[in-house]
Amino acid sequence: MDPSTDDLLTGLLRWVRIETHTPDVTGINSLMDLVTQEAEAFGATCERFPGATGYGDHLLVRSPWGDHSQPGILFLSHLDTVHPKGTIDKDLPIRIEGDACYGPGICDMKGGAYNGLAAMRTITAAIAGGAPAPALPMRILFTSDEEVGSPTSRGLIEEQAKTAKYALVTEPARNGGHIVTARKGVGRFTLRVEGRPAHAGARHWQGRSAVTELAHQVIALEAMTDYDRDITINVGQITGGSGTNVVPQHASAEIDLRVPSVAAAEEMVARITGLTPKTPDVTVTVTGGMNRPPFEKTPAITALFDHAAELAAEIGFELIDETTGGGSDANFIAAKVPTLDGLGPDGDHVHTLNEHIYISSLLPRMQLMRRLVETLD
Repeated sequence: MDPSTDDLLTGLLRWVRIETHTPDVTGINSLMDLVTQEAEAFGATCERFPGATGYGDHLLVRSPWGDHSQPGILFLSHLDTVHPKGTIDKDLPIRIEGDACYGPGICDMKGGAYNGLAAMRTITAAIAGGAPAPALPMRILFTSDEEVGSPTSRGLIEEQAKTAKYALVTEPARNGGHIVTARKGVGRFTLRVEGRPAHAGARHWQGRSAVTELAHQVIALEAMTDYDRDITINVGQITGGSGTNVVPQHASAEIDLRVPSVAAAEEMVARITGLTPKTPDVTVTVTGGMNRPPFEKTPAITALFDHAAELAAEIGFELIDETTGGGSDANFIAAKVPTLDGLGPDGDHVHTLNEHIYISSLLPRMQLMRRLVETLD
């Protein structure tokens, strides 16, 4: 029997009360401890991967059923959040207003992460009650660094995907409950300019302004945005100069690229890394590349979505898919494994001090996860 909505919310809030800002290794590892305890309590087995380079641990939970030497269903769930420690005490306390429950990370993505473990627990209980075991084993990889680009978990994610027949990512639902079947690829670049310093009053003509050159480059970069092709470039941070009376020798910019396809990624990376100076006696250097490859909708992903939509209809809600510009860990594996993303509860205002889930979406979204595990083979 499925847990009630109240059961799911109570369990989820235990996770939310443990704050897990990405740099907060103690907080993240405390939640990993709790997840381990809850998983082992119903017979799942856990493997812990120690954190590295200042990040928290990662945790792989294997279902009590199935042969885990064989391909199975891989759930991807991150437990880190963007909210600094202390947010829950002051700026975003847990509270319920109608159907909305607020709290740091409750939507992105503790709601989906908790539901994934709840689905495994529910299936395990059903098997104990005489129900047949699913055809495929289920594994959940809980990671600690997704919000900063998954620098220590990417290799583990890709390794686990090698033994996955399907991948289900528990990021929050989009725009009223939509599921994600494609995501843009994400590129990150740093542009550095070196000019020639000079006294701004006495010898201005001898200088070569790195800031002026950077301005030319920013305009050129922003002009590469092409909405018709779903390509965007954002110069999000710039620095430069050492004082108002010095022709600036150094300047730099941080660049974000979003592209819908591998072909577009290759084209845009070449254009960005191929930038050349617009003014004489100045050097321009670009470093960086694709942080997350595009997650393109394949025929296998379409078939997996169609199956999920049928299950959702049986549960009692319509499942609609969409493409989103934000990246997730799904980007790393979708080209190799049929992948669905956005399976978590519906909510809104992620990454803000109004982050919340809709309580009424908790149970049906967990039921969809459970039914996917029970019916995929």
